[in-house]
Amino acid sequence: MFSFAWPWLLPLLIVPFLIYLLPAVKKQESTALFLPTFDFIGTPTESKIQQGFPWFAFLIWTCLVVAVARPQWLGQPVTIPQEGREIMLAVDLSGSMQYEDMMIGTHKVNRLVMLKYVLDDFIDRRVGDRLGLILFADTAYVQTPLTYDRKTVRQMLDEATLGLVGEKTAIGDALGLAAKRFNDKEDSNRILILLTDGQNTAGNIQPKEALEIAVAAGVKVYTIGVGADEMFVRSFFGNKKVNPSADLDESLLTNIATQTGGKYFRARDTQSLQQIYEILDELEPIEDDPIQLRPLQSLFFWPLSFALLLSVLAVLLPLIQRSFESSKLYKNLNSSRPRS
Repeated sequence: MFSFAWPWLLPLLIVPFLIYLLPAVKKQESTALFLPTFDFIGTPTESKIQQGFPWFAFLIWTCLVVAVARPQWLGQPVTIPQEGREIMLAVDLSGSMQYEDMMIGTHKVNRLVMLKYVLDDFIDRRVGDRLGLILFADTAYVQTPLTYDRKTVRQMLDEATLGLVGEKTAIGDALGLAAKRFNDKEDSNRILILLTDGQNTAGNIQPKEALEIAVAAGVKVYTIGVGADEMFVRSFFGNKKVNPSADLDESLLTNIATQTGGKYFRARDTQSLQQIYEILDELEPIEDDPIQLRPLQSLFFWPLSFALLLSVLAVLLPLIQRSFESSKLYKNLNSSRPRS
């Protein structure tokens, strides 16, 4: 259905008619101030327009008024299920996430790429859930608040890059920030999925204090430790086997999950990270009456673009016409000269 968001602005369409009906101002013989005019766009066509109502200018004015009135198209009602969860994803962007100890198929990738790959499918599966995204390293910040727009959450995650928030790991800040965001809604399944590959080395709040806040807020935390147990690196004496997850604080992550009623996962590879699906499917959703939403599409850019096109034509056409007349006059003068 077509409608206007601000239909009360449409009466502005008659303003040019009112101005046209005003009595003409008598031209004074002398003025105290001289203003230059744009004589270069004057054409014979312009004098014809001045003799009657300026319909071309009125068409531009009509397009502008219609654009300001914000035309929009309301789609068919869509039922949104309210039997969903509120899930906040906290993703670690510390420097250690660049370790290439993960495999996607036959390709070796770093930990962040693997998280994006798995969470992309996870986000698509969360139909009816409100999702949010927190990114943390030296500190934590909300990249996307809780929303039903899974496409935006997935896009914000895809655009996350290493070093965006620093190089260290502020687990306490991420946990405390998530608990604060959940406090805005009283009745909800407050679920936090915290993915990290290290230990708390930065931040303004310690994990113990953040854990107390999360428990008081009723946030259920599922922690995921990311990283392989072993990988081979080149050294002076050849390939050497090392543990890239030596800094992973599993005891802290396990304690956070246990104290909040969640569960700790160890994601050594892509398949391990998939286990979070089974736990989330078992959670009891908050039952509520479904709501109906109508998708809204703004159409103001169409009349605005048309007004811009007409404005450009209003300037270019007289210039082209004058150039054509000058060229024609030049040819007539050459043809009228006597031949020697």
